[in-house]
Amino acid sequence: MAHVLITGGSRGIGAATVRAFIRAGYAVSFFYEKQEAAAAALAAETGARALRCDVADSEAVLRAVETLPPVDVLVNNAGISHVGLISQITPAEWDRLFAVNVKGVYNTVRAVLPAMLQKQAGAIVNLSSMWGQAGASCEAAYSATKGAVIALTQALARELGPSGIRVNAVSPGMIDTEMNAHLSMEDRAVLAEDTPLGRAGTPEEVADAILYLARASFITGQNLPVNGGYL
Repeated sequence: MAHVLITGGSRGIGAATVRAFIRAGYAVSFFYEKQEAAAAALAAETGARALRCDVADSEAVLRAVETLPPVDVLVNNAGISHVGLISQITPAEWDRLFAVNVKGVYNTVRAVLPAMLQKQAGAIVNLSSMWGQAGASCEAAYSATKGAVIALTQALARELGPSGIRVNAVSPGMIDTEMNAHLSMEDRAVLAEDTPLGRAGTPEEVADAILYLARASFITGQNLPVNGGYL
C-alpha cells in the first residue's frame, strides 16, 4: 500500500486531502501544528496517523519522518497567510511566512527524498496559489512565497525527474476555507463574480486535483490551477 504524507492536514484543504487519499486506498500520515483536537478527530474518523510538527523546524521534520514508513507521495499543504500593506508587515512576520510556506517545502522534501531516491520513484505535490501566479494587493508576502513554490516545483521536477520522482503544484483560487474567513461577504461576492464559474471552490475540489497529480505518471513540472477560471 502506497504511503502519503500530507502537511497541514488537520483542516481545510489538508483534511479534505487526507480523506481523498484514504478513500483511494493509501496509507495516510499527516502533520499538524496547532489544531490538536481537529487532528485527533480526523485521525479517529479516517484511520490516518497524525503527528504534531512545525514544518519550519528542519530538525523536527527529520525526526517526525524517521518515525514513519517510507513516503511514496508527499503533499506540501501547510501554509500561512498575511493580509496587510507591505509597509505594515514586520520583518518577523515576513520571515515566518517564508519559513512555513517555502522553507517548509524544502524541509519536508529533504526529509523524504532519501527513501524516494532509493526506490527511484515518488511523487511530490506542492500547494501554491493563484496569487503566486498573479499577485494579490495587500498580500505581497504571501504572493511572494507562493510564487517561490511554483519556481521550486519546476526546478525540482527537472532535478528529480531522472530519478523517477515527479514534482507538481496545485494553485487554488478562492476556496471556501478558514484561511479566507477574513474576507467580507462583499469581497467574496466580488471574487465569485470575477470567477467564470461564479462561485468559490471547495476543499474537496482541490483535494481531487492533488490526488490526480499524485497518480498522473507522465506529468511533472506542472502547476495545475484550480481557480474556476479566475486566471
